[in-house]
Amino acid sequence: MMDDIDHIMRIMDASFDPAWGEAWNRRQVTDSLSMSHTHCRLVDSGGEPYVSGNVEANPAGFFLVRAAPGEEELLLVAVCPDQRGQGLGATLLELFASDAKNRGAQRIFLEMRENNPAISVYRRAGFEAIGRRPNYYRCAGGGFIDAVTFARQL
Repeated sequence: MMDDIDHIMRIMDASFDPAWGEAWNRRQVTDSLSMSHTHCRLVDSGGEPYVSGNVEANPAGFFLVRAAPGEEELLLVAVCPDQRGQGLGATLLELFASDAKNRGAQRIFLEMRENNPAISVYRRAGFEAIGRRPNYYRCAGGGFIDAVTFARQL
């Protein structure tokens, strides 16, 4: 598992813009994954699932989710910047949906800042906006931006 966390942290550090403060620290990831209802998945640059301990593989994306009865929430998803535009984000979202369904979820959720450019990937994956949290994210300049909640039926 520590190998997975090393990969998650490397991808997250490369992928998240520090201006938004969305990246988690290592302790947050480790603590989250120590709970039985939290799951992660890593994929390589070809979109294939990463197998822990495979020293030849170089994960290029991941997701972290939290399960509750009948639903799952996407907590984090990231693709290395040099691997974007190749469908890995869509692959991760479909793996999330498939894994969630296999664990008994009927609906999946995610929340993002309103100006997140990944919105088109989420919409293509079948997610629809269902709610808004006004002024949820703090902007680097001191202002605020809304968070938008999305859901998808499985």
